[in-house]
Amino acid sequence: MNYSHWIFDLDNTLADSAIDFDALRQELGIPPGKPILEEIDTRPDAEAALLHRRLGELERDFARRATPLPGVHEMLTALAGRGAQLGILTRNSRANALETLAVCDLAKHFEPEHVLGRDEAAPKPDPEGIDKLLSAWNAKPDTAVMVGDFRYDLEAGRRAGTATIYYDVEDKDQWTAEADFRVRSHSELLTLIEGGNA
Repeated sequence: MNYSHWIFDLDNTLADSAIDFDALRQELGIPPGKPILEEIDTRPDAEAALLHRRLGELERDFARRATPLPGVHEMLTALAGRGAQLGILTRNSRANALETLAVCDLAKHFEPEHVLGRDEAAPKPDPEGIDKLLSAWNAKPDTAVMVGDFRYDLEAGRRAGTATIYYDVEDKDQWTAEADFRVRSHSELLTLIEGGNA
């Protein structure tokens, strides 16, 4: 199970963006528990455009304060050393994703064209972004794995036909059933990679 193509969620998977989604919903006037992007898209066009703009501003503030999660540099370096292709698929904007990667000194691991946000592909759990990355790499789904901390990441991977890894840093065990593997740290993921078990 040596995957050659790795697609990562970004916020709270590679970087600690400290995004407070409840505070975002409150700021944007979105009911608690509702998915932010989908709820904005139900609003009239003019309101939706304003909310999308404000969401981008708030996310940019989080991106500028992001920090890399422990062990992430070693894990990505190990994958690069194995010749793996690396990509990002986020529900954030691409601009904010690139900002987060730069702030966290992770940009060197990813080609900019392999960083996809909500404007480049339909937001997860839609598998469109995974399909686009696989197409760009001329890769088949069974060579790839989607890594993320939320069920949308895992659902997108399943729908695209890739393997899935649930990054469960808080040890909540919420979506283990949705994933092929579950890890609680990047050092644990690195052990799998180096042991040839992922």
